Amino acid sequence: MSNTKKLSAGKYALLGFQHVFAMFGATVLVPTLTGLDVATTLLMAGLGTLLFHLITGGKVPAFLGSSFAFLGGYAAVRTMAESQGVAGTGWIPYAGVGVLVAGLIYVVISLLFRAFGPSKVMRYFPPIVTGPIIICIGINLASSAVNNCAANWWIAILAVAIIVVCNIWGKGMIKIIPILLGVVGSYAVAALCGMVDFTEVREAAWIGFPIKMEETVFSLFSGANGSLIISALIAMVPISLATMMEHIGDICAISSTVGANFVEDPGLHRTLLGDGLATSMAALFGAPANTTYGENTGVLALTKVYDPKVIRIAACIAAVLSFCPKFAALVHCMPTATIGGVSLILYGMISAVGVRNVVENQVDFTKSRNVIIAALIMSLSLGISFSTAGAIAFQIGSVTISLSGLAVASLVGVLLNAILPGNDYVFGKNQNGDTAMDLGRM
Repeated sequence: MSNTKKLSAGKYALLGFQHVFAMFGATVLVPTLTGLDVATTLLMAGLGTLLFHLITGGKVPAFLGSSFAFLGGYAAVRTMAESQGVAGTGWIPYAGVGVLVAGLIYVVISLLFRAFGPSKVMRYFPPIVTGPIIICIGINLASSAVNNCAANWWIAILAVAIIVVCNIWGKGMIKIIPILLGVVGSYAVAALCGMVDFTEVREAAWIGFPIKMEETVFSLFSGANGSLIISALIAMVPISLATMMEHIGDICAISSTVGANFVEDPGLHRTLLGDGLATSMAALFGAPANTTYGENTGVLALTKVYDPKVIRIAACIAAVLSFCPKFAALVHCMPTATIGGVSLILYGMISAVGVRNVVENQVDFTKSRNVIIAALIMSLSLGISFSTAGAIAFQIGSVTISLSGLAVASLVGVLLNAILPGNDYVFGKNQNGDTAMDLGRM
């Protein structure tokens, strides 16, 4: 690693806060968009990062924040739960079961990586499968962004404008945190115009416990809807195919930034294991899935300080912040239009990352197999999601199973890729392609 020089305690703390600042906007945006708890999210981001560092031997300077890839899955589970009479936040434990198992898929894949090596395993998850899946994740969510913008288009447009200006013309740290600046700027203007009710902030305590037991997976032990659990698993688990690719791209990007080969040491099998277990732990307690964050990779490139200890300090700071309900209430009061403006860009960028993955891996669309795979993934995902039913439902005995469009599309894509001849994807030969799945980078 090219820069692990020792720093003073004050500089370590300052750099740690800078990493918190970089990850904060995106990490708290996921629970804001989904209805999960902000405090629990911060706690599990911090603890998940520390767990990742423990499993990887403290070698990889990666921060684990909330994953955007599961947004569509959360929306699908919430819709299914509400259609079956589950009220309030009662859907969160069911989504948690799905994300928990998705994290365990990482564990299985990590074992396969250890046994057979990345190239043989990745052959079954090429860009022609993962790229269209990511495209569909963003498109499926786009309508909700527009609906939120409709609350106040001027505030939404302001959020979009700030993000665009900071990302295109910003320098240094400003370029790294455009989402956070878009949120803060449009939020502040809305507050000055009297559009924000801060009653919840005034009434919130300064110190409180960040975990709500009724939103944890453990709450299902007292009585659960079996069919909803199965439907949540089917909705959430296939998304792990996309997030696994995102993780690999992030590790390749961090390796390139730092000048060390983390794919070899500690190895993708250990980084996947750490990310997967962190995700499963977060899901158990009602927090979003975790993923390695591109924003923090940007901070590494900016500061040239690659010591993983700085990331662990940031993780501890995030965990401490989670014990302040007043802080969480401030995030919860965010104007709907601000959420709409930010998500308008975010959801579109998720789809754009899918396009980038296909382009930078030079997927050959003159091959009929590739056209067929991409066509079926996109038509099934979007067609089912925007159909009248919104899912494919069927009975197995007394249990009703609902398959989301994304779940059906993912399964069909993986199966077709395995069956149809002509799969020529080789992992590791294209650095741009290997890093093209980072959903966290603007």
